[in-house]
Amino acid sequence: MCNLYTVRKSAAEVAAHFAVANPVQSNAGEEVYPGTPGMVVREAEGHRVMQSMTWGFPLRLKSMSPTAKPKPVNNIADLRKGMWIGLARKPEWRCLIPVTGFAEAEGVKGSKTRTWFSVKDAPIFAWAGLWRDSAEWGPVYSGVMTDCNEAIRPVHDRMPMLLHADEYDQWLGGSFDDLIGFQERCFPDHLINMERTDEPWVRRKSTAETASLI
Repeated sequence: MCNLYTVRKSAAEVAAHFAVANPVQSNAGEEVYPGTPGMVVREAEGHRVMQSMTWGFPLRLKSMSPTAKPKPVNNIADLRKGMWIGLARKPEWRCLIPVTGFAEAEGVKGSKTRTWFSVKDAPIFAWAGLWRDSAEWGPVYSGVMTDCNEAIRPVHDRMPMLLHADEYDQWLGGSFDDLIGFQERCFPDHLINMERTDEPWVRRKSTAETASLI
């Protein structure tokens, strides 16, 4: 599960990388957490556009109080299951999530630290995602997960489904089988940078509870 990533680039830099003609500013922070705003790139009327959305599909469990806030489902385990398959089959609900690094928690409970991952020679890269409009939070998005490669295995057995720059069009407009092929492959080990830090995993009180949909 990925619950933290960064976008440490300007809107103009992100727009240039993703070939977006008209960049927009966002209220997203450099560190993006579930239930908070993040920037996504999607296609509309044949052109790529940038849009601010909430990271996580709202999920209300039957056991939850009617007044409780929904939980943000920010990771997609399997494109062939649940609500994901219907969205994944339609290109209009696919998106690219701009990322400069993503983190996983490492260490013993109560003193976990942040271990950061990035893609070599790629100041900005894309995490494959899906989005939709929600009644609760407006436009929302979630990122697709896949089995980890050997570079990430020491920390976690899952990782975001990363795309190479020449695969963006295929993710946004390709067939459903293309998407499944992306999720079933293993991202190359040699392209991953890992940086272990002594940063505490929890640096601020989170206002959002997270949920993972299997």
